[in-house]
Amino acid sequence: QVLSDVFNTPVYTIDTANSACLGSAYRAIHGLVAETNVSLADVIKLAPEPRLAVTPTAGAEELYRPLLKRYAELEQKVIYNPTSSC
Repeated sequence: QVLSDVFNTPVYTIDTANSACLGSAYRAIHGLVAETNVSLADVIKLAPEPRLAVTPTAGAEELYRPLLKRYAELEQKVIYNPTSSC
């Protein structure tokens, strides 16, 4: 629910134990078939159907929008000046 609220987007899940590994596997498959001009989107069509898990809580966007903006500003500060303290 937190991810949905912070990013103001629905969150979907798939029935798999480790989705990060699954994503890596699809990228590997894409790499293996790269010479055949198969797109990553076509490879991912092999994935299980996602299931809607949660939707954003009403009003959460107003709370998190300024925080996301501040986070992005701090992130840019660290990226472009890594020796400064935030």
